[in-house]
Amino acid sequence: MATAVISQYPRSDLAADVRAGLLRPGQKELPSKFLYDEIGSALFEVISVLPEYGLTRADERLLRRHASDVVARLKPQVLVAELGSGSGKKTRWLLEALARRQRTTYCPIEISPTALARCESELGQIECVSIVGFERPYLDGLLAAASTRAKNDLLLVLFLGSTIGNFDRDAAERFLTEVRRILYPGDALLLGTDLEKPLPQLLAAYDDPIGVTAAFNLNLLARINRELDANFDLAAFHHEARYNSCFQRVEMHLRSTRNQDVTIPGARCTVSFLKDETIWTESSHKYRAEDIAGMARRNGFRCDSQWLDSEWAFAESLLIAE
Repeated sequence: MATAVISQYPRSDLAADVRAGLLRPGQKELPSKFLYDEIGSALFEVISVLPEYGLTRADERLLRRHASDVVARLKPQVLVAELGSGSGKKTRWLLEALARRQRTTYCPIEISPTALARCESELGQIECVSIVGFERPYLDGLLAAASTRAKNDLLLVLFLGSTIGNFDRDAAERFLTEVRRILYPGDALLLGTDLEKPLPQLLAAYDDPIGVTAAFNLNLLARINRELDANFDLAAFHHEARYNSCFQRVEMHLRSTRNQDVTIPGARCTVSFLKDETIWTESSHKYRAEDIAGMARRNGFRCDSQWLDSEWAFAESLLIAE
């Protein structure tokens, strides 16, 4: 899981992806981006404060404690662009540290106008910080933000909250390569990454005992019912978190508790489920701290600095474009 963002994808996109993911041969899948509708995003906000889910607090602790250290590593005149800013709450520490040194333009990049509005409300009162939001996908928004840079600006890209972990490893590397193509040598990327930890701790973070994560996962089926007129019986599916050691990732699944057929008129299909068959809804890849420098190197960066949280295995890494 990553920072909560209310996804407002067109109904046609949801229908096409539901049809493709549930009718594919073998493992049924649904894209994790659809977990974050208004209800899912509210549930994720609750997940982020659960004692079992330490990722968000670790991310915030590192930014709070080391914002000045990050800024000290950067040349003057910084333009900040954040991929998937959410509400921007934890970005405040970095912006305040920059604002003590210079006037700063901050470009949150979001697909959700609601999230952009929250971000502007959260951060709009910081003195010496101007906000220019871009309602676009990550790379399109980054291109747009980069086009606004002044001649001597250093571009600092923020990709926080371990969102990189929602990419398969090959896709994560391709994404970093695409980000690097937009940057100039000397520009920077601050990358949040959740790290490997003991298996019981990992699984508890994705299957809390009071069932908030289960509700978050099952809401995806409820969303398909609401938006595509499907007839999923939520009581006939069970939330499951499992660790795939081959790929170093936690997977969230929804397991069918019986043989059943589900009709989805909005996607023009009927889907058959066998008892114990699952829908794979999300992956959260975990890294080792030492892996990040190699990943950076392979994609045109060098790891300048890295900060690790002592309470929850999590890293913030400052990568410099070469």
